[in-house]
Amino acid sequence: MTQPTDAPPRGGVSVPHDALVAFTAEVFADRGVPAARARTAAEALVHGDLTGTTSHGLANLTRLYLPALDAGRIDAAAEPAKITDTGAAVYLDARRSLGLWAATEALELAADRARESGVAMVTMRDATHFGCAGYHTARIARRGMVAVLASNCGRQRIARPPGGRAAMLGTNPFSVAAPAGDRPPYVLDMSTTVVPTGRVRAAARAGEPIPEGWLEDTEGRPVTDPHALDSGEGFLRWLGGDPATGAFKGYGLGLMVEVLAALVPGAGLGPAPEALTGDGRPTGQDDDIGLTALVLAPGALRPEPDFRGDADGLFGALLDCPPLDPARPVGYPGRPEELAAVHHRRTGVPLSPELHAELTALADDRGPAFPEAGAR
Repeated sequence: MTQPTDAPPRGGVSVPHDALVAFTAEVFADRGVPAARARTAAEALVHGDLTGTTSHGLANLTRLYLPALDAGRIDAAAEPAKITDTGAAVYLDARRSLGLWAATEALELAADRARESGVAMVTMRDATHFGCAGYHTARIARRGMVAVLASNCGRQRIARPPGGRAAMLGTNPFSVAAPAGDRPPYVLDMSTTVVPTGRVRAAARAGEPIPEGWLEDTEGRPVTDPHALDSGEGFLRWLGGDPATGAFKGYGLGLMVEVLAALVPGAGLGPAPEALTGDGRPTGQDDDIGLTALVLAPGALRPEPDFRGDADGLFGALLDCPPLDPARPVGYPGRPEELAAVHHRRTGVPLSPELHAELTALADDRGPAFPEAGAR
């Protein structure tokens, strides 16, 4: 689960959500993305800042998506091609289409099929980065179904196997979402490493140290300099930290995602011969990403009101659990992010001074006009 960040430092701004989405959609459309797809992609990207998951938000517009579009690594107008369709399972070639849109399309297609069969899967090769996995799965949870989305990092290698010298796997995120009655949906959205690389690099840009436990040196000692990730002096840790405290579980989950999301559709694999000569620092590019979307429709298997009632009881019981500290009540993944989203839709999406400057410079360079913002 990605933890939302706090409000931006003093000097940042708040921008109305709808205006920020409209601006981002126009930026994508200017690069040739069809209007409807550009809107979906913009909503998915702004979702990161809306919920506080800023490592996967608009900071990636100029650092990741626009350079990839300009270089042709993302094809703005690509139409995914259906390779195999068995009814309950669909195999697609994404053709380097914009993942911020294509991931939602894959899950929506699976949800439409699952409504009839109870379960459906869409698996895809040659996909591209899709932002917050939880944005896409939460849409399906709001349709009353359970969604799973897993994605490898294509041929980008970031993390070393426990005891290994070379980086062999990506951060390999996955998300699971489900209805929670009248409450915000349950949305687990996590990398299989301790944190995604975006959080480390955000700290590097801000000139801030990172907590002990994110990176380690060759001897397994903590590294708190975020620049060490890309210099080859600090290595991203798996969930669980040390082998003695569960790193093999995080590594195993990373491999699980590689199997489900890349081995099944035949996408780019992290573990490959060309990775073996690496020195541990990140190598390769996130090209030919694989993803698998799975949707379960309990309402097709048993009375839907019973499922919804059980979901309400499950998450309601968790919220009623007596807390150790009354100031820190028990919650569940997805709830803090949704509460942040509700707040920011009312008050504006917070942007740091640096991100605001980047976006206004982008607007000045090739339009559209950046929406007016209020100082914080």
